[in-house]
Amino acid sequence: MKPVLTSLAALALAVAAQAQPQLPGPNFPAFHTAGDIKTSCDASLKGARQRVALLEKRKVDGGWLAAYDDLTVYLEDHQGPTDFVLNVHPDKAVRDAAQECSLRWADFGSSLGQNEKLYRALQKAPKKDGIDAEFVRLASGQFEDSGVALPKPKRQRAKQILDKLTELDQQFNKNIRDAGTKVVFTEAELKGVPASVWEKAKRDDQGRIVLGVDYPSYVPVMRSAESAEARERMWRAKTNEGGQANLDLLAQIATLRAEYAKLFGYGNYVDFNLRRRMAKDGATATRFLDSVTGAVNEREKAELQELRANKAQHLGTPLEQTTVQRWDASFYSERVKREKFSVDQNAFRPYFPPQASLQFAMHIIEKLMGVKYERIANPLWHDEAQTYVVSDAASGKAIGQLYVDLYPREGKYNHAAVWPLRGSATRIARTPAAALVVNFDRNGLTLDEVETLLHELGHAVHVDLSNTRYAATAGTSVMHDFVEAPSQMLEDWVYDKKVLKLMQEVCAECKPVPDAMVEQATAAKHYGKGGLFGRQHLYASYDLALHQSAKPEPLPLWARMEGATPLGYVPGTMFPAGFAHIAGSYGAGYYGYLWSLVVAMDLRTAFAADKLDPAVGKRYRDGVLAQGAQKPAPELVKDFLGRESNSQAFFDYLKK
Repeated sequence: MKPVLTSLAALALAVAAQAQPQLPGPNFPAFHTAGDIKTSCDASLKGARQRVALLEKRKVDGGWLAAYDDLTVYLEDHQGPTDFVLNVHPDKAVRDAAQECSLRWADFGSSLGQNEKLYRALQKAPKKDGIDAEFVRLASGQFEDSGVALPKPKRQRAKQILDKLTELDQQFNKNIRDAGTKVVFTEAELKGVPASVWEKAKRDDQGRIVLGVDYPSYVPVMRSAESAEARERMWRAKTNEGGQANLDLLAQIATLRAEYAKLFGYGNYVDFNLRRRMAKDGATATRFLDSVTGAVNEREKAELQELRANKAQHLGTPLEQTTVQRWDASFYSERVKREKFSVDQNAFRPYFPPQASLQFAMHIIEKLMGVKYERIANPLWHDEAQTYVVSDAASGKAIGQLYVDLYPREGKYNHAAVWPLRGSATRIARTPAAALVVNFDRNGLTLDEVETLLHELGHAVHVDLSNTRYAATAGTSVMHDFVEAPSQMLEDWVYDKKVLKLMQEVCAECKPVPDAMVEQATAAKHYGKGGLFGRQHLYASYDLALHQSAKPEPLPLWARMEGATPLGYVPGTMFPAGFAHIAGSYGAGYYGYLWSLVVAMDLRTAFAADKLDPAVGKRYRDGVLAQGAQKPAPELVKDFLGRESNSQAFFDYLKK
């Protein structure tokens, strides 16, 4: 006989069900098999073509812009999940099917971008205010960048190139995702590495420990392994991820981009790509990087001398005969930080359990920006993926949703990123959704990793607190050299003692981080700036040089440019094979990380007195984040700061 629930138990279940907040928008779709992807893809593409046909025939009146944005909404809801799931689904067959579908969507998108009827209608559409005017300006630029105004032969070639670039970028990422790179070590070789990193790892038939090159494995080995040979093997495996195949793909990508720019009359892809951004052209981006060079170079060289001295002392070798290798840098940097500042990043892990760290990061946003995150039970692409409802604290109204995927696994995107799955559209009460994907150690986070978490959450916040009229101008659709500023701004919050004390509000059993550790970590962070910014400068400069080259040769160019840095180039290594950013949307735009950081540090000045000031936070939420791309980025910054943005805070920081 089946047990009967008592009325009290039934009531408790009903109350529990009622207490769980509801998602304000549709849930992420379930794709269990490759067949699910195929069925969804066929139906969604058919629906998209039908909507384009109806829009082509629609009268160009006061409702046309909304009707055009309805197409953006449809694409987000039907194309977006496929583009995302190929990065996270645990089933390779599903990922592969999603990649095939994504290429079909790319073909649709490049055709849509060259639709003359829609482009002409967009130009005629009535605009009732500045928000409409900016929407038309941005949408027109997207059509024009797709080649809508080119002569027919050039237009056809532009479409071919766009479709091929999507295919090459996806293959580049797939090669990294599916590489399954493994490195084997004896226990002796892992001396110094926390046992939690390797004791539960798989063993090969000789009993050796098998580690992947995911960040929870890679970073501790590079920072802590006493064995230089072990560090070198791990470093080479990670640096060569993607292999020769990806070098070939990157050469094709850069060559096609150069050809694409020439179709529009530009001498190189950099000037073509930057003309609608804050930097405007390659010369401005290069001048900006040059302005950073002097401040960084001397600092980087001084830091390297300290690393050499530390290595010589550690190994008992004469200083003049001691050379710091690429695989030594993290290890000796950690030693110097421990000796000079008593800082060991691994020592932070017990204070920052992964789940509590996520709640802590969210709690910062709650305090600062007047929102509330509530986790709900909700099946997703993986058992460990989580769902949160984002609500406005004052009204209690659900305003967005957030999906989180915290831990590494085979075949998953192996860096840290946020996907803007849905944009806000107040005209139809559409709420936004974002997906945050990271790869953290289950044993806890270093302070560096907490900083990464807050950075990525910053992107998700930009999406979820967007409150724009049109989905097409929502959240992170801002100028690409501004998009990192809101997330980089928040990185500094983890070095604030008052902010860190919020951890106990979400995790009573978590021990507070001692103030002395925070002070030491802050001092150590200043110590490593030369190497950090030197590397970012190299990435950005390489990206611009590659995309300004008449005949792009990724590895020789990299070997030459990295060879000119204090640590030099290691023959046989191929870092560009794993440089997925520039194979994709950051191509000829990686300088944007440093450019955005300058803006981010200027934005931080408004929070100088109190990083948790809710009044400033609300002003920032409403004036910057909620606006998305409804206003150009420089205007948003000026409105918030009450002045034009400048580089003073950034250069002051470099001197510290």
